Amino acid sequence: MDIFGDVNFKALVFGAGIAGGFILFGWQISDWLYPFASIGLLYAGYGQKNVLYATICGAIASTAIIVLTFQGYMGQFDGFFITENGLITVALTILIVGAFVGFVGGWAKRSRLKAMEQYEKQQKIGKKKNKKKKANVKTTKAKNGYVDKIFKK
Repeated sequence: MDIFGDVNFKALVFGAGIAGGFILFGWQISDWLYPFASIGLLYAGYGQKNVLYATICGAIASTAIIVLTFQGYMGQFDGFFITENGLITVALTILIVGAFVGFVGGWAKRSRLKAMEQYEKQQKIGKKKNKKKKANVKTTKAKNGYVDKIFKK
């Protein structure tokens, strides 16, 4: 069983990069860019084949946010968050939020695929109503192979 064949690594790497990039942009430019890091986590989840892989890849992509947080790009820690329990709490919180956002991305893809199937099914129903009668096709054997001759009634 090939478990890595179902994971879209391109979406995972780009999603983590987008998430980390928005954290760095928020640190350099303005604090209101921090929430846009979730776009990368959504992309990491949306690129996967099912919701389980989307959830896992959302959590994996959020590790870039954890690294940047511990390096101080999201501000300094004080109080409870300086202790080991506080650091573990911060890491787990970011992982859980990353997994949830990845799940939302995978769920959105699943919903979009279902909507596309329903739309195609609806389009197939309407096609048979206005079809013109097709021409009868009779084949005759020629020197080079089969030649189609069309006879309309």
